[in-house]
Amino acid sequence: MRQAYTVTEINQYIKNMFIKDPYLNNIYVKGEVSNCKYHSSGHIYFTLKDTRGQLTCVMFAGQRRGLSFRLEEGQSVIVLGSISVYERDGKYQLYANQIVLDGLGVLYERFEKLKKALEAEGLFDKSHKKPIPPYPKRIGIVTASTGAAIQDIINISKRRNPYVQLILYPALVQGAGAGESIVRGIKALDKLNLDVIIVGRGGGSIEDLWAFNEEIVARAIYACNTPVISAVGHETDVTIADYAADLRAPTPSAAAELAVNDYIALTNLIQDYKRRIYKAVTHNVTYHKSKLRELRLRLYYASPSYQIKQKRQQLVDMEQRLTNSMDRKVKDARHKLELYVTKLEGLSPLAKLKKGYAMVRGDDGKPIQSIKSVDKDDLLMVTLLDGDIISRVEDKIEIERDRKG
Repeated sequence: MRQAYTVTEINQYIKNMFIKDPYLNNIYVKGEVSNCKYHSSGHIYFTLKDTRGQLTCVMFAGQRRGLSFRLEEGQSVIVLGSISVYERDGKYQLYANQIVLDGLGVLYERFEKLKKALEAEGLFDKSHKKPIPPYPKRIGIVTASTGAAIQDIINISKRRNPYVQLILYPALVQGAGAGESIVRGIKALDKLNLDVIIVGRGGGSIEDLWAFNEEIVARAIYACNTPVISAVGHETDVTIADYAADLRAPTPSAAAELAVNDYIALTNLIQDYKRRIYKAVTHNVTYHKSKLRELRLRLYYASPSYQIKQKRQQLVDMEQRLTNSMDRKVKDARHKLELYVTKLEGLSPLAKLKKGYAMVRGDDGKPIQSIKSVDKDDLLMVTLLDGDIISRVEDKIEIERDRKG
């Protein structure tokens, strides 16, 4: 029997097939909106249909920021997204990233065609991107002189660094001839040896922003020797100029934030560096002074004069300890000797004799300790303190003692 696969494994396999297909990962789908539901989570669930079929679609809440109108039943729209498999139900559906009304479809097709052509040519390569200088002094601006964009850039620039010079090239940013006007502005400012150029305008519809999707503008930005920041429309608006520029800013205000360094923050940073350097230097001086004192002290302790003094003091201490030890030993020996003398005196026969006692010995010279050891007529020698007495036993009397058992 051949291997059997689970439903989950089959769905995962089919999903991987969809993911690996580059055509299905970035595709435009045109159709009529049906069964549209706005979920409380912010997601939009709907169906695209035409005369012969239908396709389930979903736009997650995170993608709705680019939706400029409310999706309703019966609308003819073009959806940009990716097609993949929803594994739980085993169904494929379109995950929408952008939705536009069908009337704008031609412009989006032109946008995608030009984008792919310029990308293939290398105009968007990161290797060609020039870094934005961190502390510019002169900044060029290509935008309308009466729009809100220039006012936002001026206000933010003054707030962040009033010493930066702004040079405006008033260009057309909308309508006939806008693309050519923007190109002339970029070329004119590029000759002034500026630090950076901001190219952009405020928000609007795709038709209003179309001048920044023209090929001549993209090539002018690419050929510009001065670093270029694109700042077109709102955060969700993306133009060809954004891809060609060295840096994209979501809005003109953000472009000013990126281009103009914060003078106050820089001043505070420099002051903070000064404090940190002063603190570090002070700490190092204090540390090395302490280290020097320690080395001096170690050198003094290692000097011959200090060593001789220490050894001399050690000898004096040892001599004192030796003398004390000898005194204690002599004292202990004298005490023990006195104890021994006392004990010897207590055991000495002479001491007993001094107290009036006498020592009786037989004719063999051995002490007599009991009357049973002598008989009548035996000679005895009685030793007193000052001499001996020779006597004979006339008789012996035994003393009866009471014994308690």
